[in-house]
Amino acid sequence: MKARIALIAHDKKKDEMIALASQYVAFLRECTLCATGTTGGRLVNELGLVVERKHSGPFGGDLQIGAMLVEGQIDAVIFLRDPMTPQPHEPDINALVRACDVHNVACATNTATAHLVLSRLREQQAAK
Repeated sequence: MKARIALIAHDKKKDEMIALASQYVAFLRECTLCATGTTGGRLVNELGLVVERKHSGPFGGDLQIGAMLVEGQIDAVIFLRDPMTPQPHEPDINALVRACDVHNVACATNTATAHLVLSRLREQQAAK
């Protein structure tokens, strides 16, 4: 079964997300991907990935991905958060991270943990 991965990045982390995804682009092409609005658009336009795009985070995209997660449609979340910039939708962000904890879904919130999660998922998929 394909890994189902959600990709989210705050504005100041979008370039990091593109750099990260470019390192795993061959693997990500084999996955089912969803992302919030602008992040998803950049992944499609810059890397040619197939991505189910949700609304941007402040307009409910985090909540849409959280709903998918609760329904068992997400295996991992890569959420490159900007801890230095206040976010107007902070309660939605906290709800998504909490849903990951409640449903035991891997959630990487920085590039170091994202590399670990993506590397492990790639290994698991290659072993199948």
